[in-house]
Amino acid sequence: MAGDVRFAFSATDMARTRFAVSPLWEVVASVRTFQTAGPHAVHRRWREQVAPRLAAAGLDGGLLTDLVPPAGYTPDFITPPPVPGGAGLDAELREVAATPVEEIRGELLEYGLRSERVRQLYDDPAAGLARLTAEITAYWDVALAPYWARVQSVLEADVFHQARRLATDGAEAVLGSLHPTVRWSAGTLTVTHKQCAARTELAGKGMVLVPSVFAWSSVATTVATPGAKQLFYPSRGWGSVWEESRAPVPDAVAAVLGRTRALLLAELTVPASTSELAGRTGLSAGGVNQHLTALRDAGIVSAHRAGRSVLYMRTAVAESLLAAHP
Repeated sequence: MAGDVRFAFSATDMARTRFAVSPLWEVVASVRTFQTAGPHAVHRRWREQVAPRLAAAGLDGGLLTDLVPPAGYTPDFITPPPVPGGAGLDAELREVAATPVEEIRGELLEYGLRSERVRQLYDDPAAGLARLTAEITAYWDVALAPYWARVQSVLEADVFHQARRLATDGAEAVLGSLHPTVRWSAGTLTVTHKQCAARTELAGKGMVLVPSVFAWSSVATTVATPGAKQLFYPSRGWGSVWEESRAPVPDAVAAVLGRTRALLLAELTVPASTSELAGRTGLSAGGVNQHLTALRDAGIVSAHRAGRSVLYMRTAVAESLLAAHP
């Protein structure tokens, strides 16, 4: 039955609420997308490329797909809150493997033992989790790893955008505009939900807000996990993740900055590292770094560390410059 899921925030919850990128959530969301994508779906190109690879590897069915149906409830223990600092898929899988037995069995009873593989997970959680994490790793290698650099760039761009809005407009403006089904009022975040209605106290643990490329049309939440609750929402720019066309270089901007720097600026529609820009433009990594340093010193781009990488992004000065010369 449709209803609203309400998350009540205290001052401590607000202080501990953060944005994060979750490779594991993209695994779950992409599995669902793979099962439901039609011939005209947004991610059709990706699906057409990975379908034969998954079939050849025997990954188009298994415990992972049993736990992530085309629609409906997915157990929360599959997607624990991402580790702060962008530690990656391996760290998230270690969190899954460490899930307490009683939490797994409680969620599976709520979920329903819908297949023999899920029943085996209930009977022997340790063996079942080992099987699940192995399937996730194999799925990642085939279906997401080849595309992760571009997916991650879109997700990191959304996090940077939300952080900038948080600083300029405040938490109320950001939380209330993540998706049409999400509303903020009087210290409560309300999510219109298709399956259930609930009111959840965050208990001082805050909330993790996770952008997603594959959850492109709706939001999802975790409510059963004892850790910080999560809200997964469509990332800004998700539709650009499969675009292959080169960004146009405005002649007027090139006349001022030089064509190479204008090219790099045009390529930064989403944050990118020096090596990514070198690969996309054919320039040397050293040359790209030199030009980016000059642009950063002029306040036209900024640099942000994301895990082991340094991502460059356009500043408001750059956006104004490009907007004036489309």
